[in-house]
Amino acid sequence: MIIDAAAVPADRGALNRYVDGLVGALGRAGADLAVVCQRADAERYGRIAPSARIMPGPVAITNRAARLAWEQTSVPLLARQVGAQVIHAPHYSMPLRSGLPTVVTVHDVTWFTDPDVHSPDKAAFFRSATRTAARHARRVIVPSKATRDELVRVLAADPTCIDVAYHGVDQALFHRPSEVEKITVAARYGLHGRPYVAFLGALEPRKNVPNLIRGFASAVKHLDDPPALVIGGGVHEEDVDAACREVEATVKVVRPGYLSLSELAGFLGGAVVVAFPSRGEGFGLPVLEAMACGAPVLTTHRTSLPEVGGDAVAYTEPDAGSIAAALGQLLASAERRKQLSEAGLARAREFTWDASAEAHLLTYQRAVE
Repeated sequence: MIIDAAAVPADRGALNRYVDGLVGALGRAGADLAVVCQRADAERYGRIAPSARIMPGPVAITNRAARLAWEQTSVPLLARQVGAQVIHAPHYSMPLRSGLPTVVTVHDVTWFTDPDVHSPDKAAFFRSATRTAARHARRVIVPSKATRDELVRVLAADPTCIDVAYHGVDQALFHRPSEVEKITVAARYGLHGRPYVAFLGALEPRKNVPNLIRGFASAVKHLDDPPALVIGGGVHEEDVDAACREVEATVKVVRPGYLSLSELAGFLGGAVVVAFPSRGEGFGLPVLEAMACGAPVLTTHRTSLPEVGGDAVAYTEPDAGSIAAALGQLLASAERRKQLSEAGLARAREFTWDASAEAHLLTYQRAVE
């Protein structure tokens, strides 16, 4: 099969970790694999899957129009060149006239269910791409049962053509950190031993960061020695800036922006709580990664998040008052946090990229058949 990884953005976010984890696991499984990618990513994919054929683009594909042109014309040609039986498009859009069975990953359907949490042009593009995938892909892969059910409900997609393949977690990258790792990260953010609540993710509306800031401020305002709130990720949204301006000067909010992969274990595992009060996710990889780092996690009951967290995380409604109450309870109980930490570690071990790759391989086989 050939995987078109040229759509993977440069921010090393959740989509990147999905494609990296999948490609590496397919390589370990001995799959006959080719990877189409951005020229700058060729060396990295070569390290991730040494047995795969890596096929970089001739130039940097830096904008959506250029990438779509590449997808529609060059990817089918490269697929035939390597004798691929299946094309896997891992990010919604697909080549329409490839002449080969095509599998598409649809990560979530919030473009339809919650359009207000996306920019209008982005929502319009991904709605169109999702409709196309539901109609024309030989099979569709989704990362959760919740996403499958929503795809069927919203687009009347054929459920017999949709396969669920849960994401995995890189246990080498996301692990319970050493004290040195935790101290190094905390010092980098100017905390110097001060405990902190962590958030990791894109600062987009559905991540609900403004309500997290307000809820956190309410939860800690009466504490003599309150923790800080560290918000890892970009881009800075106006609503996030406004929420930060609302809180009292005694409430410490740190915004380091994008974090390198090497510091994520120390960041997540060093937090007293990782809070991820999203309004909806296709999977919720930050929740799984935080559990793998031994962090107590607070998230919501929305969409796929209970599939990932199970009984190993604490839950809240997404409004600021509920977040304040749930976060306050966790901050007040070291025993509860320890319980969630151990439960999260155990549950995270159930999600592996090798299992995800096995599910993908079954989908590729079904597409050919």
